[in-house]
Amino acid sequence: MKVYFISLGCDKNLVDTEVMLGLLGERGYSMTDFAEEADVLVVNTCCFIHDAKEESVAAILEMADLKKETGAKALIVTGCMAQRYQQEIREEIPEVDGVLGTNAYDQIIEAIDEAVGGRPSMVMKELQGIPQVASERLLTTGGHYAYLKIAEGCDKRCTYCIIPTLRGRYRSVPIETLVKEAKSLAAKGVKELILVAQETTVYGKDIYGQKSLAKLLSELARIEDLHWIRILYCYPEEIDDDLIAVIKKEKKVCHYLDLPIQHISDSILKAMGRRTTKKQLLETIAKLRREIPDICLRTSLITGFPGETPGEHQELLEFVRQIRFDRLGVFTYSQEEGTPAAELENQVPEEVKEARRDELMSAQQEVAFAKAQEKIGQTLEVFIEGKIADEDVYVGRSYMDAPNVDGFVFATSEYPAESGDFIKVKVTEAKEYDLIGDRIDEFTE
Repeated sequence: MKVYFISLGCDKNLVDTEVMLGLLGERGYSMTDFAEEADVLVVNTCCFIHDAKEESVAAILEMADLKKETGAKALIVTGCMAQRYQQEIREEIPEVDGVLGTNAYDQIIEAIDEAVGGRPSMVMKELQGIPQVASERLLTTGGHYAYLKIAEGCDKRCTYCIIPTLRGRYRSVPIETLVKEAKSLAAKGVKELILVAQETTVYGKDIYGQKSLAKLLSELARIEDLHWIRILYCYPEEIDDDLIAVIKKEKKVCHYLDLPIQHISDSILKAMGRRTTKKQLLETIAKLRREIPDICLRTSLITGFPGETPGEHQELLEFVRQIRFDRLGVFTYSQEEGTPAAELENQVPEEVKEARRDELMSAQQEVAFAKAQEKIGQTLEVFIEGKIADEDVYVGRSYMDAPNVDGFVFATSEYPAESGDFIKVKVTEAKEYDLIGDRIDEFTE
């Protein structure tokens, strides 16, 4: 039977999708890029914020209509929306034959078998432990980079966030399991490993009694075929000297950190349930830049949190201009039912949120363009991801660019290169986040 898969949301969700695809492939299912020819339709959903919920609902309804048109044998819904709205999905969308919670993705085969047999199912496991799957993931990222999910769940309980309810408490994957998976990925041609979790910086504390991200990085750096190791989702209050030291020591660890700080006003940070102050955030950023001068810092911000005043917005805007993050994204606050922040007074109107977001992003555009111009004349190592058709122009990423969220480097070259190659490029032009340059080495490293 043929399976058509839609994976929505974050890269952590994508890893779950790849695990399910691996299980299906091992059972003999074939994958198709054309929903119309599929026997089984699967939607792995997200519902982190309102827009994500709308996208997930739209995808489910589209697949429900398609199932009626084509006579597909089963429609399965998995992921965060399935966990959160399990009963509503079954009651309001009768075309759905199976619902799997966030900790039950290892039951995808059973869910399909039940559905094809005319027995709709709903599987919700306790949000404890992590499914143990022997099958290897089927990579969807092109084969030269892959995400490594090092933990599940979160203990922080920020007042705006529903993730602990949907994913449970923080559970780390043992180091030996991660190293084994990383070696398998490297053997398949993966050269860049991207570490993800709801929070990577407290990795290991639950199973080893202490934060162990630095130790994990040291172990992964020993894998010969890996070239880059990138870390996402680092909470600033958890960055310690051990982590900084291993980033400086291990050449394979990219000088890149993703720090979701969310805001800079102390009153807003407190209302969000964040565990840092403005002073601590400024000290952490200064220390990282002092210890690792070429570090690329990415952050995300929330604008329009309940009670955010024009003055607090201006404080955040000035912070963006002064601190000059290399990469920055802004989300408007999403009022999620079941979270403490949803019950707060002084909810900010949508049009105000959007105006504030646009103002913050406009300021960041100026910062980004200036930052990119500063790279002109520098030589960067670039990870090639593809080539522009009919041109001698290659598309790649530097250590400053994570897939799907950051910019690209466009490199002209008279020498051939392949996806997955690393080449040296001299930057000659800048366009906001993107860089343009000429290849200066004939051979890949």
